[in-house]
Amino acid sequence: MSFAAPLNGTLPFQDVWSAYLADAQAYIPQSNSRFALLLLVNVPVIAIVLNALWQVIIPRKANEPPVIFHWIPIIGSAISYGNDPLNFFFACREKYGDVFTFVLLGRKVTVALGPKGNNFILGGKSTVLNAEDAYTHLTTPIFGKDVVYDVPNEVFMEQKRFVKVGLSSENFRTYVGMIEEEVEDFLAHDPSFSVFQANDINEWGSFDVQKILQEITILTASRTLQGREVREGLDKSFSGLYNDLDGGFTPLNFMFPNLPLPSYRRRDKAHIKMSEFYVDIIKKRRADGNHNEPDMIEALMQQSYRNGKPLRDHEIAHIMIALLMAGQHTSSSSGSWTLLHLAANPEIAEALYQEQVKNFSTPDGTLRSMTYEELRTLPLMDAVIRETLRMHPPIHSIMRKVRDDVVIPPTLSAPSEDSTYIIPKGYYVLASPAVSQTDPRVWRDALKWDPYRWSDPEGVAAQAFATYADEHGEKIDYGFGAVSKGTDSPYQPFGAGKHRCIGEQFAYLQLGTIVATIIRHMEIRIDSVPEHNYHTMITMPKAPRNISYRRRKFD
Repeated sequence: MSFAAPLNGTLPFQDVWSAYLADAQAYIPQSNSRFALLLLVNVPVIAIVLNALWQVIIPRKANEPPVIFHWIPIIGSAISYGNDPLNFFFACREKYGDVFTFVLLGRKVTVALGPKGNNFILGGKSTVLNAEDAYTHLTTPIFGKDVVYDVPNEVFMEQKRFVKVGLSSENFRTYVGMIEEEVEDFLAHDPSFSVFQANDINEWGSFDVQKILQEITILTASRTLQGREVREGLDKSFSGLYNDLDGGFTPLNFMFPNLPLPSYRRRDKAHIKMSEFYVDIIKKRRADGNHNEPDMIEALMQQSYRNGKPLRDHEIAHIMIALLMAGQHTSSSSGSWTLLHLAANPEIAEALYQEQVKNFSTPDGTLRSMTYEELRTLPLMDAVIRETLRMHPPIHSIMRKVRDDVVIPPTLSAPSEDSTYIIPKGYYVLASPAVSQTDPRVWRDALKWDPYRWSDPEGVAAQAFATYADEHGEKIDYGFGAVSKGTDSPYQPFGAGKHRCIGEQFAYLQLGTIVATIIRHMEIRIDSVPEHNYHTMITMPKAPRNISYRRRKFD
């Protein structure tokens, strides 16, 4: 999770300083003495000097992790971290090791890197390393009350169990065809694909991959998980509500949850209206009787807590909002990166197309629709998705707030043989699976997108995935069904432990079907894959990100 939005688009520091001086001069009445102006000018300088001296002169406690040196008080390392968190982490690791602390806009954040660091933080007890304390101020205004991080952990685990009911194989079997239809209809009607619609196999067109994937993702999710009424209601008014709500899902909202800004007010109004939208659907379904719809609303309407209390309508509505917002961002990001890499590696895109020709060709030379079971058995498609998620996990930083002093295991990082680091209460801790997934100490050619690394059964990738899936090991039930812990693996694209994303199977289905449908209809090209944009909550590709395309000859 990136926290650079407050700094996104800011001027260089010297320009900010010049603006500060100009504002100070304009603010102070001319009749005032020059002393006041000098005070305003020099106080920040004095603060910076004192902050630096404090770090150099005052020794830190021997049992606390080293703190990254920073010039500007309160801001700390926010600029370096926000602009490029992975380079920041790797550079800090070279100097301080796997465990260190940095200041992030007044917060003290202790980072624990590598698989052992991930295991320490993501596998830690929620009573000590708490996710609700870290995230509820961001998620509750968007998702709503009484769900996710707005409830005690044990209640959230029950809610995850409810969601898991709707993520059944029976429902998934109906979703593949729905997603394929939505993508094909989009290609046939969206203005971005005019060349495709003209059925010209020689002319090339282009599209903004992030924009297109965001639209396709919300269309396919609403057609499947969200339900028929949501798909039918995807008009301009719904899009406006979604955009206003999405405007509250930014790093700025994470760092400063209650600013008196128009975007915050639009977020709050949008949440109320969207919650009412879902509640109206639920009430209408209850009044009309059970329609056996293969969607999440229907599944949630049948659920009750262990104490016998049924899931209330507003809780169902808020869970649906959470699914919409979280799934939309992560899936559109992963889909964008996948298509970008395929466009930059046309030989792999062609091999992916030939995989479909081999499995789905009909006697008349066309390609038939896939089934859910068939989609799961395409080795190259599976490898393409895994490799994309390895290099581009949607969230690069996962945080917890420390409720009590916690000891870091000596095996992770210790100041000496006979002592250990202690993280004080009130600090935040941060795990970064994105670091372990691109660590050159673990992966060969770590920054090269190479799906074929997953075909070596003895290779690092296969071993990492086996540890993550832990198919033959002991499963843990956190309250939503037995799952592999996966916190020891250097590959954790959907998180690990009790907060591991339960929607990963749907994400594979959705992403695989979208990519397969696009690749079977068109060739795609791009000169190079864009860099990461870390100024958003979910890591997206920087603009420009236009992919060139043309219709396949035998489509």
